[in-house]
Amino acid sequence: MNIDFPFHFDHRGRSAVTDDDDHIRDMIEQLIFTNPGERVNRPEFGSGLFQLLFAPNSPELAATVQFTMQAALQRELGDVITLQALEVSSEDSTLRVLVQYVVRRSDEQRAASFERSIP
Repeated sequence: MNIDFPFHFDHRGRSAVTDDDDHIRDMIEQLIFTNPGERVNRPEFGSGLFQLLFAPNSPELAATVQFTMQAALQRELGDVITLQALEVSSEDSTLRVLVQYVVRRSDEQRAASFERSIP
């Protein structure tokens, strides 16, 4: 059993749990939206996406985010997933990230999509 993200309580008042597939998706999301230096004892954990979000939105920004995220995913989660594809796109004030990966434990292919808008 894995603790669900974001942390919350279930109907019994206990910490909510999730299955392995959802936990892997949660780990990817945490990695994407964590800045390096935010985690105690893991100063390199994170992709730095939020630092890039406040830069002018452009194709160059999307390419930079894609490069940094691919490196972070391979470094931090390479023992859990095999990265198949990573697509980062920017439209107006919205940044979209699509991650396609294979879960190493089960060899099942998965895809996860994440989106954040800049106010």
